[in-house]
Amino acid sequence: MVKPTIGISVDSSKENTYSQYPWYALREHYCDTVHKAGGVPIMLPHTIELIDHYLDLVDGVAVSGGDFDHDPKLYGQDFCHEKTVLNSARSSFDFAFVERVLERDIPLLGICAGQQMINIVRGGTLIQHIPEAHPKALKHSQAQCRHLPTHDIIITDGTLLASCSKGREKVAVNTSHHQAVDKVGRGLVVNAVASDGIIEGIEDPNLTFCLGVQWHPEFLVGELDRLIYERFIEAAAETRYKKKSSRLRA
Repeated sequence: MVKPTIGISVDSSKENTYSQYPWYALREHYCDTVHKAGGVPIMLPHTIELIDHYLDLVDGVAVSGGDFDHDPKLYGQDFCHEKTVLNSARSSFDFAFVERVLERDIPLLGICAGQQMINIVRGGTLIQHIPEAHPKALKHSQAQCRHLPTHDIIITDGTLLASCSKGREKVAVNTSHHQAVDKVGRGLVVNAVASDGIIEGIEDPNLTFCLGVQWHPEFLVGELDRLIYERFIEAAAETRYKKKSSRLRA
C-alpha cells in the first residue's frame, strides 16, 4: 500500500542562533514518529501563497509546537502578557494554514501550539499564562525531559481521543506549555482535561480527523501517543485513497 504523505509545519526564527540568517527548524521526533506510524513526512516552510499547493501534495497535516506563543491579537486580546513570546511570522502562516486545512477537511493533528491555533481559527481564546490565571494549577511546563510523563489527563468519553485510548479514562502524558485553550472555538469539543481543569485536548467531531492535543505525542511516552499517530495515519491513508479514486473517475 502506498504510504500517505504528511505535511508538517516547521518552526522559524530570525534570531542569530542556529544561523546568522533566518532559519527553519523541526525536531526529528515529529518526522520520525510519522514514519514509524506508516506515513511519509515532509516539512512545509512558511510561504502563505503556497498553502494550497502544499495541501494538494499531502494527505494529512501535523501542526507542530515551538518555542513561541501566538499573537493575542489573533484571538481578540489587545494586551500581551510579559511571558508571551511572539513569532508573528509563524502565527500568520499557521493561522492561514490551519484555516485552509479545516476548510478542505484534510486530516489534521495539532500539537501544543498547533492545538491552540485550531482553537484560534475557530474563534476561541487562550490563557496567556497559566500560573497567573490559575495559581493553583499543576506545573504544565515540566523540568524533566519530555520523553517522561508528568501528569494525567482525564479523557472525555465518546470522543475521537477516547477511541484512541482504548477505554482508559486517565492517561499519563508529558507537558511543556504555559498557555492553554480558554474559550473553546466554534464546532470544537473538549476531549481531555488535566486534574486542575486545564484543557488538554480538543477536536471537531464533524470532520474526517481533526484532533488537537496540548502535550507532545511525538515523543511516544505511552500507548495513547502511538495510537493517536496510527489513527491519524489511517485517516490520511483513507484520504489518499479517496483522492486517487476521484482522479480515476474523472
